[in-house]
Amino acid sequence: MQGFEMMVKKRIQRIVMGTLAAGLVILAGSFTVMAVASKEVPEDKGGADLILIGSLKQFGALERPAVPFYHDRHTEALAGENKDCTACHQITDDKMSIKFKRKEDVTKNAGMDIYHNECIGCHAQMRKDGKKAGPETCGQCHIQDSPAAKAWQAIELDKSLHYRHVMANDKKCEFCHHEYNENSKKLFYAKGKEGACLYCHKHESEQNRVSNRIASHMACLDCHRLKSARNIDSGPLQCAGCHDPKQQALIKVIADVPRMEREQPSIVMVKNFRKDEMPSTQHDYMERAPFDHKAHEAYNQSCRICHHADLKACAECHTINGHKDGNLVKLSQAMHKKDSAISCVGCHNLRKEQTECAGCHHSIPESKTIASKNSCRTCHIKAGPDTPAAPDRTSSVAPEEEQTAAYAMEMLSGREPVRETVALDDIPEKVKIKKLADQYEPVELPHRKIVLKLVELTKDSNLAGYFHGEPMTLCQGCHHNSPASLKPPQCGSCHGRSSEALNLTRPGLMAAYHQQCIECHDQMKLEKPASRDCTACHAKRKK
Repeated sequence: MQGFEMMVKKRIQRIVMGTLAAGLVILAGSFTVMAVASKEVPEDKGGADLILIGSLKQFGALERPAVPFYHDRHTEALAGENKDCTACHQITDDKMSIKFKRKEDVTKNAGMDIYHNECIGCHAQMRKDGKKAGPETCGQCHIQDSPAAKAWQAIELDKSLHYRHVMANDKKCEFCHHEYNENSKKLFYAKGKEGACLYCHKHESEQNRVSNRIASHMACLDCHRLKSARNIDSGPLQCAGCHDPKQQALIKVIADVPRMEREQPSIVMVKNFRKDEMPSTQHDYMERAPFDHKAHEAYNQSCRICHHADLKACAECHTINGHKDGNLVKLSQAMHKKDSAISCVGCHNLRKEQTECAGCHHSIPESKTIASKNSCRTCHIKAGPDTPAAPDRTSSVAPEEEQTAAYAMEMLSGREPVRETVALDDIPEKVKIKKLADQYEPVELPHRKIVLKLVELTKDSNLAGYFHGEPMTLCQGCHHNSPASLKPPQCGSCHGRSSEALNLTRPGLMAAYHQQCIECHDQMKLEKPASRDCTACHAKRKK
């Protein structure tokens, strides 16, 4: 599932800005710039510890280029002088300010003075003591073409890393999770309401809450620093420890992470209205969908994959008619938008881009397949005659959660994934494609081998099993526009010898064969045919 997770993450990053430590300039909000620009470019193009000091932009357009600052290099240099974080950062009540030589923001001129006096002063003193030191002139700091931190990579507190922190802190969630009390102006722990940091700490700082970038570094570094000082095993203190790809690869991953303990439901019926949107009747256009919440937790690395804004039910923000809390995105759109990684249909479509699925799903549009016309019923399960009546959702008293969960479980229990295809004897071993044979010999297609390979690739996928629906659905990857049948029509029944001028979506027979076969091979990354040499499939006909 790693490839799928990466695809989802890339889509999510376009929608929800930032991750646990999002942004290239990890501490830039506390820094300033100064002096004359130069076109000097350092030979070193930067690593995961590169910070661009340039927060004077809060006072208007920058007059000078931002200053590239290598944090880990300075940390190592200070360690050689028997100095630690306090050489640059002030600490009060075990809380370290990530701002340089100050706790709060200052004026433009005051900020410039701090950097000029402290940075240049330190470099000058070290050089005076006969030690290697950093630049002292304007042009050496403010370079025109600042290097880019090519080695920097965002880090996310996925469920493995989260679980390790939970265990390291003896399941005391209050060490990290908190809410803000408007009356007392203090943080407090609200048990049972723990959510992702990004739910409150956004990409940019707001009133009473700093950005996720700043909050992450304040909380994580303080904890790591204090544990390290007490000789307790802790997380990294240097930038590279979290943001260097090679260092990230060394982070221990828990293979089987226990389910998070937050009293979340295992199986539910998907809500489709808010409490203040009580419908006049419980009859909808489509049956509500039972949802296996526990299974979907195992498929994803973070609750934010689905609960992108908070942990409430989707219908609390995305209502039937659209609500300002959900940016007027209706519930039907939130669930069915095909190109959104945080909708049900969009997430399923991402899964189709995986190698083992893309051979069929990339080549043929979903709307062209017979199976797609029945896919709604895979989620919106129609109750059978023996299924107990659904809880009354129009009652002034909400149905008991246990009653609703029991109904959802009953609905899901009748749905069985399809793991196999038709009997082996019903699958032709080979199919000879000879209708267009001219310069080349007919193609002998290893038909049974292909079918069995597709079964092997998809049999362990519940998503494929539920949505394929019947044993012959896999056949429709190639026989895409005809009902599932043991003897489907030949390709030439629809595709003529040449393309139809009045139907540009229906290529000629030769084009259809090549498009279908070659695209499938490309999407599934098959070794054969190894090139576009026709003889990889066709033996050249002897004269």
